[in-house]
Amino acid sequence: MNLSKREFMQVLAAGTVAGMGLARWSEADAATAGEVLYDVPPLQGSGRGDGFVSFLHMTDCHAQLLPIHFREPSVNVGVGAMAGELPHLVGEHLLKKAGVPAGTPLAHAYTYLDFEVAARRYGKVGGFAHLASLVKRLKASRPGALLLDGGDTWQGSATSLWTNAQDMVDACKVLGVDVMTGHWEFTYGMKRVKEIVEKDFNGKVDFVAQNIKTTDFGDAVFQPYVIKEMNGVKVAIVGQAFPYTPIANPRYMVAEWEFGIQEENLQKVVDEARGKGAQVVVLLSHNGMDVDLKMASRVRGVDAIFGGHTHDGVPVAVPVRNAGGTTLVTNAGSNGKFLALMDFEVKGGKVVQHRYRLLPVFANLLPADAGMQALIDKVRAPYKAKLEEKLAVTDGLLYRRGNFNGSWDQLICDALMDVQGADIAFSPGFRWGTTLLPGQAITRELLMDQVAITYPYATLTEMSGEMIKTILEDVADNLFNPDPYYQQGGDMVRVGGLAYTLDPMAKMGGRIGDMRLRGRAIEAGKTYKVAGWAPVAEEAARAGLKPVWEVVEAWLKNQGGRVRPRTINSPRLVGMQGNPGLA
Repeated sequence: MNLSKREFMQVLAAGTVAGMGLARWSEADAATAGEVLYDVPPLQGSGRGDGFVSFLHMTDCHAQLLPIHFREPSVNVGVGAMAGELPHLVGEHLLKKAGVPAGTPLAHAYTYLDFEVAARRYGKVGGFAHLASLVKRLKASRPGALLLDGGDTWQGSATSLWTNAQDMVDACKVLGVDVMTGHWEFTYGMKRVKEIVEKDFNGKVDFVAQNIKTTDFGDAVFQPYVIKEMNGVKVAIVGQAFPYTPIANPRYMVAEWEFGIQEENLQKVVDEARGKGAQVVVLLSHNGMDVDLKMASRVRGVDAIFGGHTHDGVPVAVPVRNAGGTTLVTNAGSNGKFLALMDFEVKGGKVVQHRYRLLPVFANLLPADAGMQALIDKVRAPYKAKLEEKLAVTDGLLYRRGNFNGSWDQLICDALMDVQGADIAFSPGFRWGTTLLPGQAITRELLMDQVAITYPYATLTEMSGEMIKTILEDVADNLFNPDPYYQQGGDMVRVGGLAYTLDPMAKMGGRIGDMRLRGRAIEAGKTYKVAGWAPVAEEAARAGLKPVWEVVEAWLKNQGGRVRPRTINSPRLVGMQGNPGLA
């Protein structure tokens, strides 16, 4: 029996959308269920204020044009003041904080809980054609609403790599992106980024970044902010690109630009925008949520931070007090899985009321926008056979997201060690990459979802035991430094072959211990063969090394058609008992 819209509304009358049970959804047709989930009326007020403004926010889609599966992390550890606070809550802890009942569609969207069962039940998420339908729907009910893109949009798929980001640039214009900032965009190189901003966007999409300057004279590379008028209210959108791009990614790709957090300059920019009449100021950030939370406590005059980089799907806006009032900090997940919606009421030149929603994009519940679907089909057509070639079938769940390792990363490490005859393998702590369910075919496209970068070279290096420990300590400090401003992005490097302990609460140089290879202690002065990929040194690009996808593809084709479930090699954690960021 199908439930009518009226019956669905009666269900909602007893609680929020978050409280809808699985059974209710399974009995309803997709159109009815979608109508209920995405029926979010505009904010209402007294009518005597300055007006209402609305922002739609997407981030970290990593070039995923099609619907996908994506498993949220079961490990997102916070340390120090961040322990037990958003975004460092997983599973039931996150649901409790957000007031979302377990066993609901939103519980599936926000957490890893019962992932395989729920993923098969609710189908895939995201996809630009379905996202486009939701954007159009929300913009239609909110005149003047702006769509903000937090970056990491042009990288992450085979077609984005093969078209030099053109597929995503065209898709974003069709989607109706108004303002964006960046991070992985810069790995296409300075010339390509400027070409897109100046020629493809050409004023149709504003690319903003207050924290990117030229290395010679310190001139702004991009406009730091843009002011737009919405329903008679002036709003300013300030851009904050990823501060550590030249560290996390190859420096030579952005050799003439300098980055950084640049907090003092941000305050000047915010004050300038206010001085020009902006009644609402928001920061479109790719800092990562911990950095945004600290920044919100120190910079005055920002009404909300729409954050990205750490891929945290946080269902609530976190209020942070500062000398000028309160800033709301948000983060809208990744892979096109969510679209965030922030409605503001403005009175007397100030925000007096807000409402925030993090809406999951269930592909089964939203129609595919015809124009966007046509563009996607056109983009994929020349590569279709290559993309869909089956390399193997996975017997286990393949996912990436998590502080220490994932089964996809383990597969890559296993392949690197087997093919290159290495003792140990390192794989970068990238957060992007789609999820495969057991029994699903590993196609070339799905492999490329994990490895599609512009510096993909597979390496084999001799390293001393002392150097191995130094590398692990350095990455651990990037992740667990108690000062968020020293966290330089990414999760812990994924390790194959090597066992070790990790104490996140220890000081720099003392977090890594008991390193062992096949049960034997790693010797500081002994040399080991270490495989890896994605080297940031410019010399690697000229060394004639194979791209990592060739190495992994060869390994997959040598598995007899099926890949057994991976045994995930994660460190033994010290002092983390009871941490709500651990499953």
